[in-house]
Amino acid sequence: MNNELTFLGTGTSQGIPVIACTCKTCTSKDPKDKRLRTSVHLSWRGMSIVIDSGPDFRYQMLRAGITKLDALLITHEHNDHIIGIDDIRPFNFRQGGEMPVYANKNVSENLINRFAYIFQQNPYPGAPKINLNTINSEDLLTLNGQTIIPIALNHGITSSFGYKFDSLAYLTDMKTLQEGELKKLKGTETLIINCLRLEPHFSHLNLDEALDFIAEIQPKKTYLTHISHRFGTYESIKKMLPPNVFQAYDGLKIEF
Repeated sequence: MNNELTFLGTGTSQGIPVIACTCKTCTSKDPKDKRLRTSVHLSWRGMSIVIDSGPDFRYQMLRAGITKLDALLITHEHNDHIIGIDDIRPFNFRQGGEMPVYANKNVSENLINRFAYIFQQNPYPGAPKINLNTINSEDLLTLNGQTIIPIALNHGITSSFGYKFDSLAYLTDMKTLQEGELKKLKGTETLIINCLRLEPHFSHLNLDEALDFIAEIQPKKTYLTHISHRFGTYESIKKMLPPNVFQAYDGLKIEF
C-alpha cells in the first residue's frame, strides 16, 4: 500500500490572497495561487495524521474530505500552526475518546496557557478532548508501532519541529538546523521545505538558501511550501526551479 501526503495549505501566516493586497499573486485567477495556511495530511501505514492546526483547519478538513484523524502533530507555537485546534472536536464526537497531540515542550506549554479551558481540571463542557504528549528531538515518536523521527529546526528566535516518515521529511518554518539533526535526513528521498520568497528572511529559507539545502540533502524530489505572495505566482515560480524541485500547491497529492 502506497503512502500519500496531501498539501492542505501552502501559504504563509497571512495566506494568499492577503487581505487588502492587490499584487499580481493575490489577484491571480489561478487556483494554485490560492493558498491556505501551511499544513499537510498523511495517509501513512494505515494511519491518518495531520501536521499543524492553523486558522484554516476546519475548512481544510472539509475540503480534503478527511473523516478520520488518528493523531495531530504540531511543528511550533505560532498562531498559523495551532489556533485551529478547537476544531478537532468533531473528531472527538465521531471517534470517541481523546485526540493524541504531539508537540515539543514550548508548544505544549503554549497550548496549555492559550487554551486553558481545554486543559483545566474541570474542562469547559464541550471542549476538545486532547491527550497532549510532549516530545523532544532526542527521542523517536512511536504511533501504532510505527516510528516517526522528530527533527529540531531553528526558526529565527524560536524553534520548530520537522518530522521524518520513512524516506519523506517535512521541514516547514526552518532557517537552519544543527549537524546532529542534519544527519537524521540521511536517506531522504522526498523533501518538503519552506521557501518564503526571493529576498532573505530572518526565520525562513529564501530560494537560494532552499536550493543550497536541497543540494546538500540530495533528495530525489523536493516540494516547496510556506510560500509568500511576494515570491510570485505559481507559473512565475515554476520557471525558477530546477527539474527535481517543485512548488507545492493546495490540494496537491504525492505518494511516497
